[in-house]
Amino acid sequence: MRHKILALSILLCPLAPLYAQVGVEIGVPSVSVSFSMPSFPSLEIIPDYPVYYAPSGDLNYFFYDGQYWVYQNDSWYAGTWYNGPWQVIEPVAVPVFILRVPVSYYRQPPSFFAGWAGNEPPRWGDHWGQSWASQRGGWDQWNRQAVPAPAPLPTYQRQYTGSRYPAPAQQVALQKANYHYQPKDTPPAARVTPAATHAASAPRPTPRPAAAPKPAPEPRPAAEPKSAEPKPEAARPQSEPSAKPEPRSESEPMTKPAPKAPASAPARPETPDRKS
Repeated sequence: MRHKILALSILLCPLAPLYAQVGVEIGVPSVSVSFSMPSFPSLEIIPDYPVYYAPSGDLNYFFYDGQYWVYQNDSWYAGTWYNGPWQVIEPVAVPVFILRVPVSYYRQPPSFFAGWAGNEPPRWGDHWGQSWASQRGGWDQWNRQAVPAPAPLPTYQRQYTGSRYPAPAQQVALQKANYHYQPKDTPPAARVTPAATHAASAPRPTPRPAAAPKPAPEPRPAAEPKSAEPKPEAARPQSEPSAKPEPRSESEPMTKPAPKAPASAPARPETPDRKS
């Protein structure tokens, strides 16, 4: 058992220098990166572009529109402070002027840059494919005489190095107090604030499902109009009772029925006189 522990410790020893080089944590997705910028970098403007780059070192490090950008291992990272925290940016959300940076300003160009013209932007459409190119049409076509002015560098961050480098929550307050530039070209998906990146790693509460709306009562069918067909008359009884005489008014004089004339006796036949 002791020999197994010793062998395991020997295998893990070479990993120590690798983890010592890790810079900051990524908020979305939550992974570590192998680059670090220990102090505020020396940045120079790229002629005819609103983008700065770091000429020293071997890092593809840029500053544009108020944010720092790093390209490494075919991934783009963005942040508002020079040493992060960083957020991974999808290729479809990378600003066009970052995509337009000429090949020669990449201090650590990837292998697929080989053979491309140094004064032209990388052929991202060839690399990322037709799906990306269809969403970013025209990214490599612009009026070179109407390039926007570069954003000012947040040089106040120069004094924050080593142990003085602020935590994400402090970065927000310092940025708000010392740097008033607002991004103009960066897509909303790529605008990163340390608070948002820091909060992204914390579990979010599961939202309660919204109550289903009650179904509206179904309208009652309109009452059908009654037919005008005559109702069948009730069958009359076969023998109706004789009508009762109307009651006589008290003021009406009582009249007696006239007496009937006596029937006249039948006339006797005349007899001839007897001869005397």
